[in-house]
Amino acid sequence: MELRHEFTVPVPADEAWRALLDIERIAPCMPGAAVESFDGETVRGTVKVKVGPITLTYRGTASFQEKDGAGRRMVLSANGKETRGTGTARATVTGELTETGGGTRVSVVTDLAVTGRPAQFGRGVLAEVGDRLVGRFAECLAGKLADGGAETATGAGPDREPDGEAAAAEAAAETAAGAGAGPPSGAGPAAPAVRTADPGSKPLDLVRTAGVPVAKRAAAGAAVATALAAVALAVRRARHRR
Repeated sequence: MELRHEFTVPVPADEAWRALLDIERIAPCMPGAAVESFDGETVRGTVKVKVGPITLTYRGTASFQEKDGAGRRMVLSANGKETRGTGTARATVTGELTETGGGTRVSVVTDLAVTGRPAQFGRGVLAEVGDRLVGRFAECLAGKLADGGAETATGAGPDREPDGEAAAAEAAAETAAGAGAGPPSGAGPAAPAVRTADPGSKPLDLVRTAGVPVAKRAAAGAAVATALAAVALAVRRARHRR
């Protein structure tokens, strides 16, 4: 199925472009997602989805197929599989940025294919879920960009305090250096630690996110079931009278 969404962020297109390429920074804006590693091109991680009382975890990868900085267009291909099931999810996401008077408009087209339990909701509900998730993502991204001020999305300012994970990594490095546990002679500098989303983050609750559409579907189903039961009861009574 194809899903289309648009949102705006209150920053120039160049800044928005850099932010959207900074996967570790924007990962916390994606409900249920956790980044395990990112090498600049390919993301490896998990997405947790809750369907009623059941929580599903998808593990997979996403990689950039196209990054056109001049045209501000990107294409991301993602696929994942349930860690304890046979369900799969596959998506090709195309994003285009257009600078406007008050900021940047981001247009997103998603070609989505899902199997397993989430597929039972159908296109209508999944589209509604997508609308709400994009709204949350846009709000979160705008907040991060506002908090970043004049900083670029890919680098911290000189006076910026490191986050908890970065501080812990630096402390560990200092301790190792103090104990004489530096890198072997001739070895290159250690790779920087990858900042990730909280792996304990709450899963994406499809039923709660969909809200009204699912409630309407449930109500419609209940109404149909009640009507069928009433018809069956009337037929039964008619037979007894005969």
